[in-house]
Amino acid sequence: MKYLIQLFIFTISIHLSIAQTNSYSISFDNAVHHEAKITANFPEVTSKIFSVRMSRTSPGRYALHEFAKNVYAFTATDSKGKSLEVTRPNPYQWDITGHNGTVNISYTLYANRGDGTYSQVDETHAHLNIPATFMYAPEFSKRKIEVDFKPREDLNWKIATQLLLVDGTTYTAPNLQYFMDSPTELSNFGMREFEVTESDGRKKNIQFVLHQNGTEEELNAYFEKVKAVVLEEQKVFGELPDFDFNTYTFLACYIPNASGDGMEHRNSTILTSTTSLADGGMKNNIGTVSHEFFHCWNVERIRPKALEPFNFEEANMSGELWFAEGFTSYYTDLILCRAKLISPEEYVEDLSGTFNYVWNSPGTQFFNPIEMSYQAPFVDAATSVDPVNRENTFISYYSYGSVLGLALDLSLRENGLNLDDFMKLVWNTYGKNEIPYTLENLKEILNRYAGQEFGTQFFDKYIYKSEMPNYKSLLATVGVVLNQNIEAPYFGAAISINNELHGEIQRNTTIGSPAYMAGLDKGDVITSINDKPFPNGLRFNDFIKEFKVGDLLNVSFERFGMPKTTQVTLTTNPEFSIELMEKNGEKPTKKVLANRKNWLKVY
Repeated sequence: MKYLIQLFIFTISIHLSIAQTNSYSISFDNAVHHEAKITANFPEVTSKIFSVRMSRTSPGRYALHEFAKNVYAFTATDSKGKSLEVTRPNPYQWDITGHNGTVNISYTLYANRGDGTYSQVDETHAHLNIPATFMYAPEFSKRKIEVDFKPREDLNWKIATQLLLVDGTTYTAPNLQYFMDSPTELSNFGMREFEVTESDGRKKNIQFVLHQNGTEEELNAYFEKVKAVVLEEQKVFGELPDFDFNTYTFLACYIPNASGDGMEHRNSTILTSTTSLADGGMKNNIGTVSHEFFHCWNVERIRPKALEPFNFEEANMSGELWFAEGFTSYYTDLILCRAKLISPEEYVEDLSGTFNYVWNSPGTQFFNPIEMSYQAPFVDAATSVDPVNRENTFISYYSYGSVLGLALDLSLRENGLNLDDFMKLVWNTYGKNEIPYTLENLKEILNRYAGQEFGTQFFDKYIYKSEMPNYKSLLATVGVVLNQNIEAPYFGAAISINNELHGEIQRNTTIGSPAYMAGLDKGDVITSINDKPFPNGLRFNDFIKEFKVGDLLNVSFERFGMPKTTQVTLTTNPEFSIELMEKNGEKPTKKVLANRKNWLKVY
């Protein structure tokens, strides 16, 4: 994102002629019905056919979202108010002809999803993701942009954004890329801020904006947690990034009408949740804060070359998401532990869910972490109506990368190194200088940090291929035990008992599982096992616990209304538990305990 480094020479050129600027205004008179009214002015148009578009993507997302579907009542005029001819060459574009060098457009936007991708307008707020809101002119992508947000004064709305304030309610961006990356919240929010002093004396401002239905006291208490996260993540990299205008802004909406999400941006992040601070959000929402703020280094500035420049017309694909998203996910809860917001015991035991998901997935038979990353355009809030087999073929690059980050960290620590210092080296080499990196760059820098043999082996086994590290051995070095109950029986299907006391298979059965080998599939309805119906009120997994590993079950079921039978041989449940050694009745040595303390930074 070199366009941002010259930050802004555009502040020097802010007094240039208005003719160099595309200007927008947005108002919300019909917010009760989720509508925004948007106008835009494009001066000095020289092309005969002038095109404006709605984006199909949004920074931080990798799939297509087709924002044009929520636009209507479009009109175009010239500088004298004359109506211009508009044609539609595709669903995302409006071609305008007959202008006199100036094109003014006007349209209505319907917006009713408050998350990190879409926009939401109602009488509680205007939650604006820019690609979902504003049309743009591709030929003017380098032009400066000004936008006048017209807040509802009757609702006490204020404006929060990473955009630079020009005057009043007008903000500016140096170009299209920066504009699209600048979400904006208009509401009666509360705000807290604090100043972080770097080791060299530089001061940087952190703002936390919260739109909620709670109290000032709750905001104060939560802000202390946010501060702890910021300061702990600063330690990983040794410094905060040089934020534009010296400020980073959290834009949080913890309200019933939001949709849970988090989305990173260059100098801000969106945080949305339906869980209020008073109703569990004080603990449950802070993980998203940790994850998204870590992105201000990893992915925003430590940036995959494949995502530069971000494409607003096509899906954005990167083979490095296991690192950009996955390693960020590894640090998400680790930071909470180091900041003393969760206990070491909580942190370690919470590793189990992600570990089991990755370890037991058949997906490693089909894709390595790079190829899992390539799947992002199909899974990152993407929509489709046809059934897919992702239960068996896909592992989230968030989770896959997270357990690989754990393995790399513990492997490095066996050699007197650590992942923090590796991330710091990546930061100083690529992120701080905003040089986009490639997969080979990551391998080269690991070779430089840990030695060629170590780096080559890690990439050859776990990145270019889909082998799994020896987690039992690695976890033992920090006094953590990986256990499996070999006597627990396993059926291998997600089954819910319906009102007729029949068991319906909810998802595709897992490749290699007893249910899969027996030919059972999603949608099959199990009517009895060993000629007996399911006991009333008993969950299927609890029912299976009454049997033993190796038992042969005679299963009667219905498929498409037709009765069928099969036999299922129960195997050992493949899931593991992850616990501190002490909880398992063992006592860690002083060396192991020291390793754990150095890892978790809890002394």
